[in-house]
Amino acid sequence: MNSHNYNTIKCMRTIKRYFLCIMLVFFIACQSDDDSPPPPPQDSINGFWLVADKGYILEFTDGKDVAYNINSIGCSVLEGDFTSEDFLGVEFNLVGPDELVGSSELLIADIKLTRLPNQNEFCLPGQISETEDPKVNFDHFWHIFNDYYAFFELRDVDWAQYHSLREQVTSENFYDIIEDLLLLFEDGHVGIYDEANGIGIGSESQSLLERLNSNLSGEYVISDGDSYSRAYDQKIEMIIKYLGGDFEIDQSENIAWGTITDDIGYVNIFGMAGYGSGINDELATLNTVLDKMMNDLKNSEVSKLVLDIRFNGGGLDVVAVDIASRFMDQQRIAFSKKARLGDGFTELTTISVEPKGDFQFTGDIVLLTSPLTASAAEIFTLCLKDAPYVTIAGENTNGGFSDILSHILPNGAELSLSNEVYSDAQGVVYEAIGVGPAEENRAPLFSNEDFMEEKDSGIDRAVKLLSN
Repeated sequence: MNSHNYNTIKCMRTIKRYFLCIMLVFFIACQSDDDSPPPPPQDSINGFWLVADKGYILEFTDGKDVAYNINSIGCSVLEGDFTSEDFLGVEFNLVGPDELVGSSELLIADIKLTRLPNQNEFCLPGQISETEDPKVNFDHFWHIFNDYYAFFELRDVDWAQYHSLREQVTSENFYDIIEDLLLLFEDGHVGIYDEANGIGIGSESQSLLERLNSNLSGEYVISDGDSYSRAYDQKIEMIIKYLGGDFEIDQSENIAWGTITDDIGYVNIFGMAGYGSGINDELATLNTVLDKMMNDLKNSEVSKLVLDIRFNGGGLDVVAVDIASRFMDQQRIAFSKKARLGDGFTELTTISVEPKGDFQFTGDIVLLTSPLTASAAEIFTLCLKDAPYVTIAGENTNGGFSDILSHILPNGAELSLSNEVYSDAQGVVYEAIGVGPAEENRAPLFSNEDFMEEKDSGIDRAVKLLSN
């Protein structure tokens, strides 16, 4: 087994970790008693509810609340008990006796749930899987992917051929075999985390390192979390020099802004989540920050802008759309999404972005992207890329768009995977390849030349584009 240090994986993988936390606490339900209760009234939320494309069953009662995740062969508990605060502002509304809708300002689209007349046969008392047995856990692992993963063909993974590995699995080699399979996907939203045993395996860890190191050699090569941190810190120091050491940054340190020249402004968006102190003030705090930033840009009288999301590993789609709205000249279709459902997909949900705030910057913009630009940051790229005044420079984005689907194995390990397909306004899917610049506008995030000459070739390219 490759020596993937848990903290290194957390540092190097750029996924919607914030949204993963949301998924874990959002889809929560209730435990049934040993005795089958009478069916709840049809005007009550109490009962069993299915989120089919996620493989989640929620049972609402007046007592303990539990969420289950199911696959073709079994059921595990996703989340035990919860309080109302765990719903992240989600409100559930009955839209029919058998239809429930969950909505929140933190979710880009509503969640649709269907009432079940009875609990799933795999989730009955005594049937729920809770075991360290490696073969049982492998069965769940394989079937969770088989049931819900959306990109087998795109990622060139013939999943069926690996089912027979079950016979080789032991307690000693379980995570070795799991790692070998996960690395096949090279998907930043695929991984497994077993906190109790200090296991953290990211599917994309090796391929991402290869991309980051493609213009590095010798002492500059990134090999672990420490060397990445050094490269990151040096890059930030270079950026600060371009700003003359004078810049603003919000309290959460998610957005920094300043000017490169009298005519060219600079905004670096480091994350698409974590602006507020909690779930109740996330968007309010974000938009207060955006109001100040946009007011500063307006007062600076810059007419051109470098918009840097090269270090942005994602967060919440709704945050990405809100930020993008400050750079919109008109309403535009930003993206569409659908989730795998059985042998097909759910219906397409289309999201538009429109101008918001008292001032929108719609002068010439260069959007800087990199392999670390992932998830919700890629959604931000989809929002902006079709505006005629936006030019992309840097490198292709990460190529991992899907919200993370989280399932829990019987041994308690947390499995994450991609089960949603995002497409741009023209229907193009950028999964695995990412959104990238024209060839003449390519500039690596990290390079020996940049480090040795203490420069940022991405910013240099952006300034040249904006100066023409």
